[in-house]
Amino acid sequence: MLSTMQDVPLLVSRILQHGMTIHGRSRITTWTGEAEPHRRTFAEAGTRAHQLAHALRDELGVRPDERVATLMWNNAEHVEAYFAIPSMGAVLHTLNLRLPPEQLVWIVNHAADRVVLVNGSLLPLLVPLLPHLPTVEHVVVSGPGDRSGLDALPVRVHDYEDLIAGRPTRFDWPELDERQAAAMCYTSGTTGDPKGVVYSHRSVYLHSMQVNMTESMGLTDRDTSLIVVPQFHVNAWGLPHATFMTGIGMLMPDRFLQPAPLAEMIEREKPSHAAAVPTIWQGLLAEVTANPRDLTSMKQVTIGGSACPPALMEAYDRLGVRLCHAWGMTETSPLGTMAHPPAGLSAEEEWPYRITQGRFPAGVEARLVGPGGDVLPWDGESAGELEVRGNWIAAAYFGGVGAEPVRPEDKFSEDGWLKTGDVGVITSEGFLTLTDRAKDVIKSGGEWISSVELENALMAHPEIAEAAVVAVPDEKWGERPLATVVLRDGATADYSALREFLGGTIAKWQLPERWTAVDAVPKTSVGKFDKKKIRELHRLGQLEVTTLD
Repeated sequence: MLSTMQDVPLLVSRILQHGMTIHGRSRITTWTGEAEPHRRTFAEAGTRAHQLAHALRDELGVRPDERVATLMWNNAEHVEAYFAIPSMGAVLHTLNLRLPPEQLVWIVNHAADRVVLVNGSLLPLLVPLLPHLPTVEHVVVSGPGDRSGLDALPVRVHDYEDLIAGRPTRFDWPELDERQAAAMCYTSGTTGDPKGVVYSHRSVYLHSMQVNMTESMGLTDRDTSLIVVPQFHVNAWGLPHATFMTGIGMLMPDRFLQPAPLAEMIEREKPSHAAAVPTIWQGLLAEVTANPRDLTSMKQVTIGGSACPPALMEAYDRLGVRLCHAWGMTETSPLGTMAHPPAGLSAEEEWPYRITQGRFPAGVEARLVGPGGDVLPWDGESAGELEVRGNWIAAAYFGGVGAEPVRPEDKFSEDGWLKTGDVGVITSEGFLTLTDRAKDVIKSGGEWISSVELENALMAHPEIAEAAVVAVPDEKWGERPLATVVLRDGATADYSALREFLGGTIAKWQLPERWTAVDAVPKTSVGKFDKKKIRELHRLGQLEVTTLD
């Protein structure tokens, strides 16, 4: 027996039309670094998205399923591209501007992008790459920037505003199959070539609904979200699509991502929500400690990308800002968990829940798999690799134009679950605690040491700004931890004192003997600690390591 319900495809174009009509007065505010930011309503941005679609189809000849790349900061024009490209049946391909040039070249060629939308300020990054991008025929430049480097290249150059000016303000959006590709992101390629994850209209729509649920970010048209997480990083965690569903205002930082302008944005524009990786909030904390600002408008901050040190959460609690842990990855769209404690608890009782990665929403199924392939119980003690499946979870990687999707055995189980590479435990209530990445666990004398636990403990020390711990070879134990620390200005703590400090919370046999200090912990393109780089520096003998007795 079938239902009597209508079968209306879940499409990005429907999110766009809803946002520009029902929530047409909501605004996208883009920081300019000047006295007044740029403001554009959802209705205005939506109309311009219609015009952009006409320009891409009528002037540039963009066809259905064709990839259109964006190399842009978080701003209103990027939001317009977010909606115009998939709504017309093409595929939005966001380029990570922090990747090494050789990886960007590989990604653009693998996706066979023919059109690139770029902010003028990013032309110095794009222009040297273009001779190596044979598929790119059109470059659309938004905003000021030196375009002279484009003159000698075999590409047609268009100004964004000139391109959309005078175009019809209504595009007849096609009725697409909701399983058709809407957008794609590539992983950062920390091991091997980057891998392409292709999101469907259906997955984007369902993920956006989940972002808006109260057990997730739970925002409404009374809120404004400071979207620091880049639009090239898993679709800015789904926020641009989610905001058009519920009318949440967007505060977009453009290229002004340093702690001082972020603090000014918060104080002046008073967002009620923000989203970014821990390193952003560590930098902001240092800024507002030195130069106090009013941050209390932010009721909630979604923090993910890597584990948030509990000491950082406590510091923001004292400022009246609540950090909420989330977990996800490119392959999960990215929302996988959020750490909202159960109802009816005191602040003290909430704390053990807040420092987990959180609970799984209804759209995400999870299991833990042990080294022998056995599925482990949710008892809060049995540790295994996290595997997930669901409506917005990848089932494969993009194999290239005209090629079949790729399903590597180390990434997908035989029965279709995504192997996340994260090791952790799950309680009977469904709260996930990640103890490490599988590749970062320190295997010492037949036992596991969590690098994340050591890092969190170190960053609770008042004289430590950053800390990353990696496994290094050891003749006796196989592997031992190397602690890489960044000391705050004027710090006097030595390695012995730091090791003694760790001894207050960490088992003695897990304490690092090897220590090194650096000016800054290397970061990946999305702001995570680059442990692969630290291990390589150690292997090459480029770190000054002190070994304690």
